[in-house]
Amino acid sequence: MRIVIAPDKFKGSLSAPDVARHLETGLRKGSATADGPGPEGLGTLEVLRIPVADGGEGTLDAAVGSGFTRRRAVVSGPTGQPLTAEFAVRGREAVIEMAVASGLAVLPPSAVSKHDGGRPGSDSARTASSLGTGELIRAALDAGCRQIILGVGGSANTDGGAGVLQGLGARLLDAAGNELPLGGAALAQLAAIDFSGFDARLEESRFILASDVDNPLLGPEGAAAIFGPQKGATAADVGELDAALANFVQVLAAEIGPRAVKAASAPGAGAAGGVGYAAIAALAASRRPGIDVVLEFTRLAERLAGADLVITGEGSLDEQSLLGKTPMGVARAAAAAGVPVLAVCGRTTLDAAQISRSGFRQVYPLTALESNVEICIAEAGRLLEELGQHIGVHLTDSAYTKEPLNV
Repeated sequence: MRIVIAPDKFKGSLSAPDVARHLETGLRKGSATADGPGPEGLGTLEVLRIPVADGGEGTLDAAVGSGFTRRRAVVSGPTGQPLTAEFAVRGREAVIEMAVASGLAVLPPSAVSKHDGGRPGSDSARTASSLGTGELIRAALDAGCRQIILGVGGSANTDGGAGVLQGLGARLLDAAGNELPLGGAALAQLAAIDFSGFDARLEESRFILASDVDNPLLGPEGAAAIFGPQKGATAADVGELDAALANFVQVLAAEIGPRAVKAASAPGAGAAGGVGYAAIAALAASRRPGIDVVLEFTRLAERLAGADLVITGEGSLDEQSLLGKTPMGVARAAAAAGVPVLAVCGRTTLDAAQISRSGFRQVYPLTALESNVEICIAEAGRLLEELGQHIGVHLTDSAYTKEPLNV
């Protein structure tokens, strides 16, 4: 029997590779108690682990799990402090997960409020930069890559991707010809952009923006208004940042033409604090749904050939998941291949009808084993092995995909 395990991360608990590993451990324990080899038995149990993601956090792990090689580079973090960030390379293709260089998770302690649940403060919201992401792109160019997948999500910045352009050699200048400080708020003083030092290798490079966000850059649905508050922006900060981004658009348009104005309204321009905008306007990036990009570079469809079962999942399987998150992408691929698919998750809010319409034969939440959510988060590995063992026991049962989880 051949089983493909293709989960996303359980956010705040386990990475996708760890989820897959614990599930395989449980499956093998359970299958060992099933019937032995023979017409009614399992025979050899082959397990293929394919970590996946939706283009945001976890995309790097998915790439490495699919044959890419990890590379490291020292880049500027969201506040300008140096940090070591990873990217992935396979031939001339690179996968960059911007959160590892410019994400909320890599903000230094000084940028995080100790009195507001560990949230970033107003200063961080105004000054955080995507510079490190631009430097990671340059490192990928140095590695010989000319097709670059930019997975965005979890960013700390609201700078319109100005930092990305700086990391690639552009100089952002005020009216006196001085270089601007980092961050979105400083863009209010932007008067010119000098592209004379812009990396020439970009002209022969192709970019894919992996993002499910369809917000524009500016306005009430834009980067500052929708995503700024979760990065520490106050109401006043949101107004200031939105105005600064509008100025950035106008100055960029003076340098590269009207496509800079058009790009501000493009779906996805508001992704990752406006990094989507810089990618579309200045790097001519093509925006694609993150899960489609990941499933393509992991070659999931072709690796499903001959599979008897697919297991996918994520931390919370809910109505948001149905809008195109990782489990739904895997379920669609499994359906196209005619392979039954199960889902595991930390918790689920889906009812039986939603589960059936989604294509899952069964959904197994950790909360069926442990009602305390905090314990589920802390001990997800152990609980996933228990779920895997339960599934493994029923692999030779013709109704195993409909088997209720008895605990």
